[in-house]
Amino acid sequence: MTDQTLDASGLKCPMPVLRTRRILENMSVGDTLTLIADDMTSITDVPAFCRMAGHHLRHVDDRDGQFIFTIEKDGQDPTDRETESQRIAIES
Repeated sequence: MTDQTLDASGLKCPMPVLRTRRILENMSVGDTLTLIADDMTSITDVPAFCRMAGHHLRHVDDRDGQFIFTIEKDGQDPTDRETESQRIAIES
C-alpha cells in the first residue's frame, strides 16, 4: 500500500476535490491519501465526493481552520454498492 499527501492549502472550490480525484485515479485500491485543505467548502465537498466516488473517508481533523482528510481508495463503483444493498433488501 502507498500513502500520499496532497497539500491543497490556498486552493478554492472545486480545486481541492478535482486534484484529489486526479490523484486517487492513479492510486491502487487500499492506498491512502491525506488531503490538507483550508477552503471552508472542503468540509462538505470532500465527504460528498468520497460518497459519490465510492472511497472511504477514514478521518477528518480540523486544526485551526486547516482540514485534514484521510481517504482510502476503494475500487468498487458506488452504484454497485447501491445495487447490492437493494438486492439484499429485496431478498430479506
